[in-house]
Amino acid sequence: MSVNEVSANEALELLGGDAILIDVRQEAEWDAGHAPMATLIPLADVPDRLDDLPKDRLIICACRSGARSSRAASFLQENGFEVANLAGGMIAWFAEGLPLESEHGDAIID
Repeated sequence: MSVNEVSANEALELLGGDAILIDVRQEAEWDAGHAPMATLIPLADVPDRLDDLPKDRLIICACRSGARSSRAASFLQENGFEVANLAGGMIAWFAEGLPLESEHGDAIID
């Protein structure tokens, strides 16, 4: 079963409802720039964090380009979660000029 993908703008609209965003990148990538409404759960930690995630809300998975988040979304879907993958990842989010915050001041997604 394939995972649904949403564009950055579609994701932002869904996040205005009751969807949540998890960022599956590593902490250093997160520190460089992330969506302010995201929660960091590195890909390797996703299996251990299932109990922290809601089964009654859409979970949008994000990473740098969409590859790692696609794996996370597939895993979550197999475990009964409603999921979508952020197509193009944070690169697409950044390219659309959507909100970013950083631990270093200026957010940089490359």
